[in-house]
Amino acid sequence: MVRAISRPDLERVLSLLENVYRSGHRIFIIGNGGSAATASHFALDLAKNTIMAGAPRLKAISLTDHVPLITAWSNDTAYEHIFAEQLANMIEPGDMVIGISASGNSPNVINALLLARQYRAFTVG
Repeated sequence: MVRAISRPDLERVLSLLENVYRSGHRIFIIGNGGSAATASHFALDLAKNTIMAGAPRLKAISLTDHVPLITAWSNDTAYEHIFAEQLANMIEPGDMVIGISASGNSPNVINALLLARQYRAFTVG
């Protein structure tokens, strides 16, 4: 479990965020429980608070917010697939997935990050 983020790691994440934004790709954010709330709020902050007049908007999406889709995937497959299955419909090379997990071992977050890597997306988590 991460207790603190080192300055070089933070700079790497910020650089990735900037590159994804500048290339017009999307940032998907995921998490469970309290981390789901954090994911939702982080996506909102990125999408709303980065708006600059005349500049393209940052495309940040929380996959924790679509409750009917989450419960459908959970019911029809398994809870550990709720984020990977959502990503499979949308992820493209150059996108970014940020996984938030207090324990660091949430199967649904890990599965989504693994899928993102298969699609040559950047991952943080």
